[in-house]
Amino acid sequence: MRYKILGTTMQTLDVHLTAGESVFTESGGMAWMKGNVDMSTNTRGGLLKGLARSLAGESLFMTTYTCQSGDAMIAFTPESPGSIIPVELAAGQSRICQKDAFMVAQESVSLEIHFRKKLGAGLFGGEGFILQKITGPGIAWVEIAGEVREYDLTAGEVMKVDPGHIAMYEPSVSYDITRVKGMKNMLFGGEGLFLATLKGPGKVWLQSLPLSNLASKLIQYMPTKGS
Repeated sequence: MRYKILGTTMQTLDVHLTAGESVFTESGGMAWMKGNVDMSTNTRGGLLKGLARSLAGESLFMTTYTCQSGDAMIAFTPESPGSIIPVELAAGQSRICQKDAFMVAQESVSLEIHFRKKLGAGLFGGEGFILQKITGPGIAWVEIAGEVREYDLTAGEVMKVDPGHIAMYEPSVSYDITRVKGMKNMLFGGEGLFLATLKGPGKVWLQSLPLSNLASKLIQYMPTKGS
């Protein structure tokens, strides 16, 4: 299996398959394709798993694309301006992603929901209690809004982040929420009441453009009723 990521702010992902190779994505995730490709749509693991995935921002049904013969190419596009990140996972290796980050993966990769165990992180962590967990072996591709910055935290190293900027992290990283100190900072600092605390060891991927920020900016220009 080969792949190529093209473009800058509106990237596309071309996945090249040979006979017998497969990838799966959420329903409607494919943009265009060529070659002898079979499509199979189902709940992938049963109705309960499908419903659980829908809570994490994905569709109830998933579609598997399998190359039947020769070579095939399938193109996938993100839902917002940003970056497509390949995630190569060994057997049992995982990544925790924000809701709706999953784009497409090899058939051997599993996609599950991930619950934040701490109440504060779930209530004030920007994405709620439910995230996505992808586990290898295989390659998965995730879509992240804006540009991406990657940090490798050493054991005990702490980074404080506006929760909306957290795109993905390794399970070894601990995630908690802390309140911003100082009444003036809370009221006029513009960062909200809470910050996320990420503690190493492990890698974290941060995004420059949380979709919530983009939506709040765009809504200023939306026509109101009666205007």
